[in-house]
Amino acid sequence: MTRFAAVVLSAGKSSRLPRFKPLLHLGGRSLLGRAAELFQGCGVAEILAVTGCRAGEVEAEATACGMRPVFNPRHEDGMFTSVQAGLAALTPGFEAVFVLPVDIPLVRPTSVAALCARLETSTAQVLLPSFLGEPGHPPLLRPEAVAHALSWSGGGGLAAALEQLPMETVPVADAQILFDVDDDNAFAEAERRLLRLEAPTPDEALALLRLRGVAERGLAHGRGVADAALALAGALNARGATLDLALVEAAGLLHDIAKGQPKHEAAGARILADLGFARLAEIVAAHRDIDPAEAPVLTERELVYLADKLVRGPVRMPIRQRFQEKLDHFAEDAEACAAIRRRLGHALSMQARVEAQCGKNVQDLLGIRQ
Repeated sequence: MTRFAAVVLSAGKSSRLPRFKPLLHLGGRSLLGRAAELFQGCGVAEILAVTGCRAGEVEAEATACGMRPVFNPRHEDGMFTSVQAGLAALTPGFEAVFVLPVDIPLVRPTSVAALCARLETSTAQVLLPSFLGEPGHPPLLRPEAVAHALSWSGGGGLAAALEQLPMETVPVADAQILFDVDDDNAFAEAERRLLRLEAPTPDEALALLRLRGVAERGLAHGRGVADAALALAGALNARGATLDLALVEAAGLLHDIAKGQPKHEAAGARILADLGFARLAEIVAAHRDIDPAEAPVLTERELVYLADKLVRGPVRMPIRQRFQEKLDHFAEDAEACAAIRRRLGHALSMQARVEAQCGKNVQDLLGIRQ
């Protein structure tokens, strides 16, 4: 297996943040610990923490987190000196090395995994993750790029050193590769984002669908289901429910991520579970059919399921019309028609439950004409 290494840059003074970044806690772990956890979870063999300011404290934290501390005596001369100190201290024999500033704390493991996977076939010396066309962190450097960076004296930092080399951007569905904790406002935003990492943002969901090759019609249907589910959830929340609207939207957008595959709902759930989206996976797995008798409480899962039955393509329509099309298509297949009628009954019962709880007619709420 390819042996990877990582250099985490944690030598600076944190001058723009009143608190010291490497030891700043986010979600119960220091930023340094979060970087260690990211790379350890991805099987990175050697993780170095470059120290400088408050070196003793950072070295102690790095060691406790399973990292090897490397002191940069020139840390006050800029971040690139820390890059060079870390790269120079790597154990020979690595296949490629990640470089990550400690103040970029929310990179998803799937982004690291995407870079590792692409390295197997790419001929580039540098791989950069990109989100919606914008490159971010961490770059992945082959040994040739490391040697070039170590010899660089032209100014402009690591970016300038690498821009002369063969480089490839690797699209990922991860906005966090662009997000750094630079000041108190950014730290507050980091705390908010951390709570939402279990569900992708709408932009991340769209990026993921495009990476999976979902066609424009599928994207439009996902948007239509998400909007309908959000309307239903909003009406229920107005009556005292506490539904997670971000989760509802993400699940609506992604419910057909595996459309075209056998048992696409189960296949989609597996894709999302593998990406770390466990709650999304549960919703997507159930979107084809839910027996209301087995779902006593209306949750995000039931609303995404119901919304899917009220939207064909991007167009909202009555449930009966949606199912009649299926009945007409399978008119010669008695067994299939029986299953369709059973699912129709489930959908109508679920709609009635939503109406009873929100106090509104679902078709009126969604602007559906008879």
